[in-house]
Amino acid sequence: MGDTRGDELLIGDPADLPTTGGASGPAPARTPGRAATTRQALLKAAREVFGESGYAAAGIAEVVRRADASVGGLYHHFDGKVDLFLALWEEFRTAQAQTTARAVARLRETGESRPRALFLTGTRAYLEHTRARREMARLFYTGDTPPGFDLLGRQNLRTWISHNATLLGITHERPGDRALLIALTTTIAEIGRELVVCDDACEAADLTDTALELIGRLCDFGLSGADGDAAGRARPASA
Repeated sequence: MGDTRGDELLIGDPADLPTTGGASGPAPARTPGRAATTRQALLKAAREVFGESGYAAAGIAEVVRRADASVGGLYHHFDGKVDLFLALWEEFRTAQAQTTARAVARLRETGESRPRALFLTGTRAYLEHTRARREMARLFYTGDTPPGFDLLGRQNLRTWISHNATLLGITHERPGDRALLIALTTTIAEIGRELVVCDDACEAADLTDTALELIGRLCDFGLSGADGDAAGRARPASA
């Protein structure tokens, strides 16, 4: 995929997500409710400021002003601007993972166990969630991100590939399987990128459906009928 810039948002277990927040030094006395409110206000303000100015030009002072907080309050919760950005990324990825996991779980509850059907359902949930939260996703797709964010993206891509291998029930140790997993994962990520910048809802819906059909065909080619249902493979959008 090249430079991932941290945008390969994991379909999987939120426990894999990085932990951010928490500054060094003694913390002032706060009630849990007030601390949580302040933290959320800072994240909301950071999301606005990063979205309007970009990461590089965004200033901590403006984030603090919009959050109606203090600089000390910000550093109680975050180590600085990088930490704020990573906390937003974690928040987005956690919601993404939970959305896709719920979609797969709901399908499993119906008795569906075919890897292909589960994978396509999770993929649709991923793409639709990306589209629905595109304003926030744009923060991570622009390339105006903290130094080293591209490395986090590559690490996340490898983790995502491993999760997809588990969901599809194949190994990524053999070259053919690894190539399939890389092709599927990077294709989904690039479609997600396009959905983020697509302003037309009908065009975005068509892109999602077409992408799912193509991804389904790629699954068919790579899995060689592992789910044992040729008729089901002809209807990837509803799997």
